[in-house]
Amino acid sequence: MRKKVEERVRTKGRDFSKSKTGSVLAFKVSFRDFNPIDSYIWFELYGSPTDRDVDIIGSVIRSWYVLGRLGSFNSSNLQLANSSVEYDPLYDAEKGFKVIPSSFHDISDIKFQDNWGSVWVDLGTVDNFAIDALFNCLTVLSSE
Repeated sequence: MRKKVEERVRTKGRDFSKSKTGSVLAFKVSFRDFNPIDSYIWFELYGSPTDRDVDIIGSVIRSWYVLGRLGSFNSSNLQLANSSVEYDPLYDAEKGFKVIPSSFHDISDIKFQDNWGSVWVDLGTVDNFAIDALFNCLTVLSSE
């Protein structure tokens, strides 16, 4: 690993970080006939996706699903979201255990045709926090 980093610094000089090549424009989000237990999420790309694009977007969607399946998107248990991290934050595991669990139920494989991608989702009992988390991730992905 060290040799790889040294080689990268040697070949790129001081500017060894990867520059962003994505869009600086915000993407458009719209909802039509949204049903949290039976909906499609559609992605329109600037062009036909490369194999790398398909892999990255698929990884993002799979990661989002796994986090939701494990109960991450439960705004009823946001104990640290509004607390200061300058001090030792407190997390009450017992309080977290007593909150009604939320779980993502199901998802399809992502499919692409031309510059469009789609994935079917059943958000189950997760709340809208899950959608926000996905949009935040896709915003950064789009700029990268």
